[in-house]
Amino acid sequence: MHGERSVELGSIARAVRVLDAVGAAELGMGVSEIARETGISKSSAQRIAVELVENGLLERDGTRYRLGLHLFELGQRVPRRRDMRDAAAPFMHDLREATGHSVHLAVLDGTSVVYLDVLRSPSAPPLPTRAGGRWPAHGTGIGKAILAFSSADVVDRVVAAGLRRLSERTITNPGLFAAELARIRERGVSYDLEESRAGVACVASPVVGSDGQVVAGISVSGWHNRINLDHSAAAVRTAALGLSRQLSGP
Repeated sequence: MHGERSVELGSIARAVRVLDAVGAAELGMGVSEIARETGISKSSAQRIAVELVENGLLERDGTRYRLGLHLFELGQRVPRRRDMRDAAAPFMHDLREATGHSVHLAVLDGTSVVYLDVLRSPSAPPLPTRAGGRWPAHGTGIGKAILAFSSADVVDRVVAAGLRRLSERTITNPGLFAAELARIRERGVSYDLEESRAGVACVASPVVGSDGQVVAGISVSGWHNRINLDHSAAAVRTAALGLSRQLSGP
């Protein structure tokens, strides 16, 4: 819910708010739900939804709206997503083959990580992550791997937004979180030991670009009682270093 502040939003901002709301609903949304979730009046939500359908950004199925195919087409053209995903693809496939676990590639956007690609393993737990999806950076192995090698102002912004509890094991204390990032910098690998989701463990490592700055993270995820953390850490670190070298090449 975004409340009455929505009346101050311009037409583009309101359209984005509608797209965000519909995109978060797996089964789509009706106009009343859109209005309730966005804080936009029902009549405005209806008008915006119709215009988005006309432009291919939403699709209508009866009384419900879903994201449209044109959004998918546009998303495939985002340079950072396409270039990074293409460069990472062979490393991700090798990593899944080596570990037998699901593999994720993500970048930091604000206080969240956005997943650029996900390779699922049949033996891995059913995770809510998906390509194009978001997850709070502080509660994920891949997010912590990126944050550990990000500038202090980036980390401060995440901490200031609040370290929301995602599971019983999420690190929510700023001091403990800072100590965790320091440990990640020392070993070059981040662990999520049921911090994002009960029963799930993740091992992640940062990916750096040609300027030596962190640009992404790569990880493997599996059931906490089945994943070999040492083996996975070595494999993830190797994949991250290989991808970093490729991104830094001529």
